[in-house]
Amino acid sequence: MSGIMTSNCSFEEVDHLMRYLELVIYMPIFLLGLLLNVAALLVFCFFLRKWTESTIYMTSLALMDLLLLFPLPFKMHATNHLWPVELQTLCSVLESLYFVGIYGSIYTIMCIAVDRWVAICHPFKAKQLRSPKAARVTCVGVWALVLAVISPTTYRFRQDSDRDFHCFHSFSQKGWSPPLIISLEVFGFLLPALVLIYCSAQTIWALRQSGQRSAQSRACVKIIYSGLSAFLLPFTPSHLGILLQFLVHQGVIQDCGAKTRISLFIQVAMCLSNITCCLDALCYYFIAHEVRSTKHSFRMSVMSQRRATNSTSEV
Repeated sequence: MSGIMTSNCSFEEVDHLMRYLELVIYMPIFLLGLLLNVAALLVFCFFLRKWTESTIYMTSLALMDLLLLFPLPFKMHATNHLWPVELQTLCSVLESLYFVGIYGSIYTIMCIAVDRWVAICHPFKAKQLRSPKAARVTCVGVWALVLAVISPTTYRFRQDSDRDFHCFHSFSQKGWSPPLIISLEVFGFLLPALVLIYCSAQTIWALRQSGQRSAQSRACVKIIYSGLSAFLLPFTPSHLGILLQFLVHQGVIQDCGAKTRISLFIQVAMCLSNITCCLDALCYYFIAHEVRSTKHSFRMSVMSQRRATNSTSEV
């Protein structure tokens, strides 16, 4: 929550609006995201049962999305209800899981783009750099990184309180310190975004230059565009909102009307950023289609070889 009064500027109307708006946004995202990500895990683990680099990354991404979705019901409850002091530890755990899910998704999407770039733009190096084992190690590294960085950070900057509080809304002024916000913006968004855009642009350019029009090539382009959508659409507005709110806390923006609009913008943007759980489903669909196509092509190739062998033996 933005707080009812801050420096003679009232945010009561914003807070009242967000109590209802969060429910309207979170409910469909939670239900649809849960359905899509559980279905994706079932498909990758039990139906396809082919652990390629892509399916490993997508399985990790689905788990990240579920980690992000898990705290949403608690977040919806905390918007309209005060939590007792005794639940501060639980609140810190839920906040950590939520932000681990967000930034784990960001880095996993980035890794998928890098993997595609290596496979298509550097095919000779890909034989050394790409393998299911390398994908597993990378995913474990992403999980370890976000857990090690996010969990203590979230706990450290939670505002201590000796009375009932709103979970997910009670961060201290230290949580808006320049080193923390600059690190968050640069390493949590700008750096992954630049890597994603560069790798995606290079990969699409390489595919178009090659003149390939195969189904696998078209599927690869769709995976790239869906990855860009799942990253840029949810996370660009939210990180822009964080930057603007940082400027408010630093006293750069002092106009009351601007503060009110920024408070509404960052809260709506943070709510909508959770839609990445649903947008990732586009990646899941195209990856599953790609794996099925590869398996079908392999079976057809084997059958053709067998027919050729039989024809030769008959001669």
